[in-house]
Amino acid sequence: MKKIKFKQVLATGTVLAAGIALTACSGAKQNGGGSNKKSSASVALITDIAGVDDHSFNQSGWEGMVAYGKSQGLKRGTNGYQYFESSSASDFTPNINQAVAAGYKTIFGVGYSLKGAIASAAKKHTDKNFVIIDDVIKGQKNVASANFKSQDASYMAGVVAARTTKTNVVGFIGGVHGDIVDLFDAGFAKGVQDTAKKMGKKITILNQYVGSFTAADKEKSIAKAMFAKKADVIFHASGSAGQGLFSEAKSVNEDSSKKVWVIGVDSDQSNLGKYKSKGGKKSNLCLTSVMTGVNVAVKDIATKAAKGKFPGGKQLVYGLKHNGVYLTRGYVADSVWKQAQTARSQILAGKISVPSHPSK
Repeated sequence: MKKIKFKQVLATGTVLAAGIALTACSGAKQNGGGSNKKSSASVALITDIAGVDDHSFNQSGWEGMVAYGKSQGLKRGTNGYQYFESSSASDFTPNINQAVAAGYKTIFGVGYSLKGAIASAAKKHTDKNFVIIDDVIKGQKNVASANFKSQDASYMAGVVAARTTKTNVVGFIGGVHGDIVDLFDAGFAKGVQDTAKKMGKKITILNQYVGSFTAADKEKSIAKAMFAKKADVIFHASGSAGQGLFSEAKSVNEDSSKKVWVIGVDSDQSNLGKYKSKGGKKSNLCLTSVMTGVNVAVKDIATKAAKGKFPGGKQLVYGLKHNGVYLTRGYVADSVWKQAQTARSQILAGKISVPSHPSK
């Protein structure tokens, strides 16, 4: 999660519906195969350590790649599309090398942690296209960088949280401090603050970081403390560690008559919000999710590459305009949803300026 300068907004496509079966692919092993003829259109995705079914960035990226493959008539496997799953940072370079050796033309690295490995591989293999998601690699003509104006969708989440809370206490849990998570943190806080001011209310924002994107147990403890301080809506931008937040929210809702909400991140996390209330009734605690269109970016860039128009050397920034970032409808009340959409229109019109870093 590095420094980003937004230069242009490009996005096409729609979100692929959930439910794609995901099977692991790691190291020297890749599952699934098919016969494809369009080697110039072939694409591979290298995951970060959260895995391909992380309910977040990696899963969204894979869904975009599957959608791209279908649009091109490609099959999963050699000369088509494939993912290589990393279980640790030491897998990044071997997985990239394996994708290169297998002949994939365009190779995506999902997440800022792959920046070094992608930059190094791109220098060695100038005949290949490389993409870094969620960071910027400058000065390399065969590398495209894809980033997202997540602060704008997070502002909308702040509007929703401020208009949903009954306790006037909301929370934000971040993964690791950095410029990318800052987008979520800053946008959410600004949305809450602006909305509270409009409503003539004082809303407290609890803010804490896990220090990891995978430590679900630690996030569960943080969430427990926030709920104890009367937070009833918590937004997280913490990768798979966020599953700890969902777990704790379920415990609260299952053991008491009060309702607490979670705002998910990166992909629609409503599947993580399912629970049974104290009376045994099926319910859901995922109020909405701040969607990061990794799938949109992957499909868009892969399609450009297939047409011989790979945007090498460019930084592509995906925003609200074409659903590069957005909110899911979730369980947001109609009146609140209307206010969130008004905020969206005002951001697009330049009437609301959303910060990219939290105020000190």
